Amino acid sequence: MPAIERAQPRIIALANQKGGVGKTTTAINLGTALAAKRKVLLIDLDPQGNASTGLGISRQDRGAGSYALLTGERRLADLLRPTRIPNLTILPADPELAGAEIELVGIEHRERRLRDALEAQAEALAGTEIILIDCPPSLGLLTLNALVASHSVLVPLQTEFFALEGVSQITRTIERVRRSLNPALDLEGIVLTMFDRRNNLSELVAADVRAFFGDKVYSTVIPRNVRISEAPSHGLPVILYDHRSAGAQAYVDLAAELLRRERKARKSAA
Repeated sequence: MPAIERAQPRIIALANQKGGVGKTTTAINLGTALAAKRKVLLIDLDPQGNASTGLGISRQDRGAGSYALLTGERRLADLLRPTRIPNLTILPADPELAGAEIELVGIEHRERRLRDALEAQAEALAGTEIILIDCPPSLGLLTLNALVASHSVLVPLQTEFFALEGVSQITRTIERVRRSLNPALDLEGIVLTMFDRRNNLSELVAADVRAFFGDKVYSTVIPRNVRISEAPSHGLPVILYDHRSAGAQAYVDLAAELLRRERKARKSAA
């Protein structure tokens, strides 16, 4: 009897080489919202480890994590940690991840370490439907590993003056990775963050980004919201910290839109 082929999880990197755009916040809260419908793994690939802290894993409690996986020191099954959110697991960022950029340079197939580890240890991902990778705010080897391992890239984009300049850099990087290392890599979409309806600049930037990227820009926008800023200090996603806030509702809407787009793409491919 032939073996039943296990469905592969969909892997989405959250990347933007510019810091402070809401990338980690989006990873945490999108992951939490998606976990209401799907089994989700969040990989913290940012040496700052803010996604781990934001899900209640303090720096001193991290232990081994994504660095140990990249270097082959530990197996994925031993590194995954549950969170307080049902169906949401995390591979935390361990303290040694800060030195990974330098150490990976001398390792064979250095840009494929994450992809190879996920493929070789797929049994640890049984039942996982979506993997989100929180990338560092740079385009170094850690982000490159995420892009090579992923099916698509979701770009959080702050609605401010230099937004288009930043997104053009990440889209050029996606194109380079597609040409040389991961032909299947796609731009999942662009999510406008820190949107302030009282500010004309937010509206102007949003209009420019939509004019340039069309339907790759998500309809859902993430507002500038004090509850989103407060939640990480409590080790909670905003959806748990204050589910009635505008920020929490925006991330619920974002998850719903992502799943709608997924269903539409699947129908088009059928």
